[in-house]
Amino acid sequence: MHVPQPQHIQTDTHWEVFPEALTRVLLWVNERYGAGKLPIYITENGASFYDPPHTIDGRVEDPLRVEYYRQHLRAAHEAMKKGVNLRGYYAWSLLDNYEWSHGYSKRFGIVHVDYSTQQRTIKASGRYYSSVIRTKGEILSK
Repeated sequence: MHVPQPQHIQTDTHWEVFPEALTRVLLWVNERYGAGKLPIYITENGASFYDPPHTIDGRVEDPLRVEYYRQHLRAAHEAMKKGVNLRGYYAWSLLDNYEWSHGYSKRFGIVHVDYSTQQRTIKASGRYYSSVIRTKGEILSK
């Protein structure tokens, strides 16, 4: 059962978007287990949001997912500035795919998959994630 939090965005799976929690949990793990010594990897972070069913001019715009990654990468960066030894952050997921509890009804990927043709199109969120990597995080401060 989910309890809507009207002050926060909800994903298509009814999960509250609350990036501050990422900073908090990273700081808690750092304090509890390592004080900057424990290397931490975020192996899956992402969200399901509605994507348009067709690409527009060869593009798939997913502004809510872009904002989700912007906020969560900033939250991770904030934890790093406070001493967390964060070594990696991986988007969940690269491709739209079959999710155990939702089948093909929800899309999590930063690359859109047309299930009927298997054509792949990098979404706006994939282009954004690429720009974060390319700029070594400098884009996060903009």
